[in-house]
Amino acid sequence: MVRIERVGETIDLLGEGPLWDVEEQALYWVDSRGAKIRRLDWATGARCDWDAPEMIGSMALRERGGAIVALRTGVHTFDFDTGEASLIADPESGDPTTRFNDGKVDRQGRFLVGTMETRIRGEARGSLYRLDPDLSLHRLKGGVIVANGPCFSPDGETFYFADTGRRAIFAYDYDTAAGTIGAERVVVDTSPWDSGPDGGTVDSEGGLWSALVHVGRIARFAPDGTLDRMIDMPCTRPASVMFGGPDLDVLFVPSIRDSGNVRGDRPIDGALFAVHGLGVTGLPEPRFAG
Repeated sequence: MVRIERVGETIDLLGEGPLWDVEEQALYWVDSRGAKIRRLDWATGARCDWDAPEMIGSMALRERGGAIVALRTGVHTFDFDTGEASLIADPESGDPTTRFNDGKVDRQGRFLVGTMETRIRGEARGSLYRLDPDLSLHRLKGGVIVANGPCFSPDGETFYFADTGRRAIFAYDYDTAAGTIGAERVVVDTSPWDSGPDGGTVDSEGGLWSALVHVGRIARFAPDGTLDRMIDMPCTRPASVMFGGPDLDVLFVPSIRDSGNVRGDRPIDGALFAVHGLGVTGLPEPRFAG
């Protein structure tokens, strides 16, 4: 039986980017609009917060310590000890209408991250990038409205990428050696559920999970895009999903209170949730290799 509980007492303006680290047995997530990085120790329940210097879209832990963070103005390294962010690259510095958003590490330790049009007016001004371990940044594609939900099939050879503005989740053949993507194909059209897809993850069976941010639901799709299950959340706008917990069988779901573009209308909006009893497990998330 599925059971949904609130985790902690935090209320985020724009809860995003849940990241479970197997090594630390801890959950990280961000308040994008509140410019905060949060960490929850699963065993003790202790929480730590760090202030980001500006709006933050996503993050990835590094093998050598610290993190990679996608801030409004580019990709940075982040030092948890000092709280300092150092710029790696800002390829869209000439366009004030875009910002960096969701990102995820591939099985080889590279960080794939996208940008979005800040006012979400349907303009495809964003792009998808790959950050390599040598900290070089490479553009993989353009034509993105709102970059969200990057994740990989269990074998790492299919890359999923959601564009909330286009109300679709796309799939690409992924060259694991080169870190390049093949032709784009629509795997899920979320229009029938009157929502764009937000953050996503893949479970150990290859099921694709997505937060349907406009209708208060999370969904699981088969690899061919067939709807497998739909779960109503207690919040208005769930923003992302990530499996965690000691057995990787808990689905963590941050939510939105006020993103600047959309708002929740329930007192609990902006909280972090844990979904239990789904009967599937997630996959360990790799750290960035650089």
